[in-house]
Amino acid sequence: MKAMRIHEAGGPEALRLEELPRPVPGHGQALVRVHATSVNYRDLLVIKGLYSRNMPLPLVPLSDGAGEVVEVGEGVTRVKPGDRVAASFMPAWVAGGPTVAAARSALGGEVDGMLAEYKVLHEDAWVRVPDHLTYEEAATLPCAAVTAWHALLDEGELKAGETVLLQGTGGVSIFALQFARLAGARAIITSSSREKLERARQLGASDGISYKETPDWDKQVRALTGGEGVDQVVEVGGAGTLSQSLRAVRMGGRISMIGVLTGGAGEVSMFPILMKNVRIQGIYVGSRAMFEAMNRAIALHQLRPVIDRVFPLHEAAEALRHLESGAHFGKIVIRV
Repeated sequence: MKAMRIHEAGGPEALRLEELPRPVPGHGQALVRVHATSVNYRDLLVIKGLYSRNMPLPLVPLSDGAGEVVEVGEGVTRVKPGDRVAASFMPAWVAGGPTVAAARSALGGEVDGMLAEYKVLHEDAWVRVPDHLTYEEAATLPCAAVTAWHALLDEGELKAGETVLLQGTGGVSIFALQFARLAGARAIITSSSREKLERARQLGASDGISYKETPDWDKQVRALTGGEGVDQVVEVGGAGTLSQSLRAVRMGGRISMIGVLTGGAGEVSMFPILMKNVRIQGIYVGSRAMFEAMNRAIALHQLRPVIDRVFPLHEAAEALRHLESGAHFGKIVIRV
């Protein structure tokens, strides 16, 4: 089978297209023909060697992928040949809270990921995808969509009429926008691009703020909420934006820490957290149970992921460069 691997860290150019043996499913396992994968910022960090010191090499990268079950091993009952499935980001996290073992099972990190023609995983790792989605659309769900669902609907318990603040127009933020609208909530979104803000409004954002034109965007957020601030912030910026998020959130509000696009280290005053009784929750994707609950909502509302561009397998490096450029809106997909 064809697969992309990295033998050393070094960026997208480190990807090599190779021929590997097609895996065979053992007891309790299912073999899936991967039709599409999608890329996340984490994948870029992995390939650059910035994600983990324990990364084994060579490595098949990318956590997200969807395809068709083609063969199952003895004892498999959850899936059957012909089922359309996606891989859970952490195969060992089925339900409940996260564990060390679950974190170590994350695909495309300490174990091989999805950027290959075939993938074998335990049957518990595979999740059936909504019938109305293409494989390309289904491949966008495991990381970005589950993360947004976990933040807003699972931990955040988002209610109709509440207001959320979203940063940028990447995969997590656009899924969060779609889920906020699904829940009947108001969404305010930031971006450096007027064109992207307009596209976000077309998807249902009530307001868009250009952080290039309005560097003090937290003041604009408070103005848009009558001086109160938002109920929840989906924080993908990291250390560089957290202080403004703390000023933009209401008393007793919630900030879901998800990304580190502006860096992972920096000085943040503790006073706003204490004085505003703010809850800051780290969000590391989610469990299979969350994935399945999200898929039921996606199927019910016929929601469709927003795909920026689809690349062929041999242009996987270009897909990651496109992600790195920040020019995308929504998800970037690689067709395998």
